[in-house]
Amino acid sequence: MRKVRQLLVALMASCVMAASVAQTEEPEIDPATMEALDKMGVYLRSLQAFRVLVTTTNDTVLEDGQKLQYEGTVDVLAKIPDGLRIHTLNDRHERLYFFDGKTFTLWGQRVDYYATVDAPPTIRELGDALEDNYGLMLPAIDLFRWGTDDVDTSAIISAMDVGSAIIDGTTCEHYAFRQKDIDWQLWVQKGDYPLPRKLVITTKTDDARPQYSATYKWDLAPSFNDAAFEFRPPNGALRVLLEDSLSDDNADGEED
Repeated sequence: MRKVRQLLVALMASCVMAASVAQTEEPEIDPATMEALDKMGVYLRSLQAFRVLVTTTNDTVLEDGQKLQYEGTVDVLAKIPDGLRIHTLNDRHERLYFFDGKTFTLWGQRVDYYATVDAPPTIRELGDALEDNYGLMLPAIDLFRWGTDDVDTSAIISAMDVGSAIIDGTTCEHYAFRQKDIDWQLWVQKGDYPLPRKLVITTKTDDARPQYSATYKWDLAPSFNDAAFEFRPPNGALRVLLEDSLSDDNADGEED
């Protein structure tokens, strides 16, 4: 019996040591996974025009820790480098964004007011200017930043290839990444068109671990003309300052 107890103690000690070693191991970054991320970015930057429908879910954590989930869609039509139209629709707001290479307009369709400002000549510059000057992040702006210096992959501390998966009937490769404050997963279409098909981001700074998810349906040959990116205010629409349009959404229950 004593020998059995000694054996069990030794076994438990070895298990504890193994767990300790596992916890202290440095996270690994798989080079092939990072290469796939780069390949996706390069491919996105090669597109001259596209339309993508993004279906989103977003968790909101209440003060008592309860999570609420909101769903929405983001319909993006882009002509690189200077044409963009975005229609967002979710449980809290509906907005249209127009950019024609000269001006940017945000239209709150439900409240029927709009704001127009002068804009830089490219979509990438527009995204930066709106964030810097107004604190406004364009929906799906990451699609225009992958494959550029705007994406800092040095923040990634772990990257791995999870394996094959099917997203809406499309065969993808599933990747998982870790950063200091977030974990995120990315499903990339296999083959000659390495498009992002799904994204999930988990926030680690909140104990409730809220998630944002998005699935993407792509059209790489959309039909459009330049008028698609121009805003013509409807009769009765009220023009306001862009700052006011971002802070006064509660007129119809909208939020950022």
